[in-house]
Amino acid sequence: MNKILIYLELNNNIFKRSSLELITAANNLTTKENIFGLIITKNEINDDILKKYGLQNLIIVNNLPLDNYSSSAFSKIVNQIARQLNIDLLLFSGNATGLELAPKVSVLLDAAYSADTIGLEKVNEELIISKPVYAGKAIIKLKLNKQIKVLTLRPNIFTAKEDNIENINKEVYNVEISENDFKEKVLEVKRNEGKLDVSEADIIVSGGRGIKGPENYYLIEELAKVLGGAVGASRAVVDAGWRPHSEQVGQTGKTVSPNLYVAVGISGAVQHLAGMSSSKYILAINKDKEAPIFKVADYGIVGDIFQIVPKLIEKIKQIKG
Repeated sequence: MNKILIYLELNNNIFKRSSLELITAANNLTTKENIFGLIITKNEINDDILKKYGLQNLIIVNNLPLDNYSSSAFSKIVNQIARQLNIDLLLFSGNATGLELAPKVSVLLDAAYSADTIGLEKVNEELIISKPVYAGKAIIKLKLNKQIKVLTLRPNIFTAKEDNIENINKEVYNVEISENDFKEKVLEVKRNEGKLDVSEADIIVSGGRGIKGPENYYLIEELAKVLGGAVGASRAVVDAGWRPHSEQVGQTGKTVSPNLYVAVGISGAVQHLAGMSSSKYILAINKDKEAPIFKVADYGIVGDIFQIVPKLIEKIKQIKG
């Protein structure tokens, strides 16, 4: 591959950690002068963090007719930039935005597409991709035969590493875009203020049906708070209306790879395991010693969660002083 384009995302005008992970992944594949970050925003941005993680080239597109995010408009913009720069490989984060944009961009570019990448390596100058299959039970390695390739990378797999550079080359590109390209657009984004997104968190505490009801979810929230982590949920909990879909971890929710995943009252259905089995460490708390979650857990506690979790919270508070 000769040139790599990275799609960068902002959260409250701060670059997402998942975007920094893309920079590290790209730096492991080619030289810095062949890597281009793309940010689409009308806001002024602080690029210091990009220099800290070794991004040498930044493309800024800010001639937007609207402030709204739109997958139809943004995919058209990425397509134009990729063609202008003769890009061979495009990297997106495997979050909600990336999983929406990447397939659309691949169609516009007539490119090969692969999602949920957990490994990238060059073998005899060919790109070899690793990704999980069969709900995480196996990992396959493949190569894409088309010249242009579009990938989404699973968050929290490619650890962002500092690689300081002194200067970043910034260029503002004007693209051919109009309001008619915003065929659909985001009108409002509602966030749980002060709460971490499970797809960005280092630590996640998730609750399952064993929590028995929404009135008991304060235990999950408090454990997550003392650990400095995000609150997650199983599909059963979300389907029951106890928690929002934004917290769902699993095959039909978000795929996560935190350093620590705490599963409280979660039996471990294959759909849930598909979304969190790549976590670095897994702690399971469940009264059923035969629960499938214990087969993937690094540490397990068999017992009543309503007795164990409060004691665990208190002990962590003591350790933290």
